[in-house]
Amino acid sequence: MSDMTIAMTSSRPYLVRALNEWILDNDCTPYIVVDAGIQGVQVPTEHVANGQIVLNISPGAVRGLVIGNGALEFSARFGGVPMQVFIPLQAVMAIYAKENGEGMVFGSEPGSPDPEGGGEPRSSRRAEDRPNGRPTLKVVK
Repeated sequence: MSDMTIAMTSSRPYLVRALNEWILDNDCTPYIVVDAGIQGVQVPTEHVANGQIVLNISPGAVRGLVIGNGALEFSARFGGVPMQVFIPLQAVMAIYAKENGEGMVFGSEPGSPDPEGGGEPRSSRRAEDRPNGRPTLKVVK
């Protein structure tokens, strides 16, 4: 075994695609939770609450869903108004089935921009720059 570290691409796009397929195969409705504050996110801002938006990405709710390696995009109607939605995959915080809550919540990946701001990748931040105290969790419905 080598001591060399191999840099790998983000696993998030692969997991989002797989979980979306799994949820649909089980006749459930896939929902994603999106951090609307991440640069490049294009969602209907009137539906953003607490910096997040929950979107139904089922085939009956969206058209032209593409889950690429860098972004998730589709067109949908919000309040009867058509919109093209664009979401960098680092902004996808979770994907789950509406019917039973089964799915996955994503954490931060090394090398990804810090969602708290600052623009520096997490792995390059010094220990003294990191927040202290207990982490907090939030239930997403």
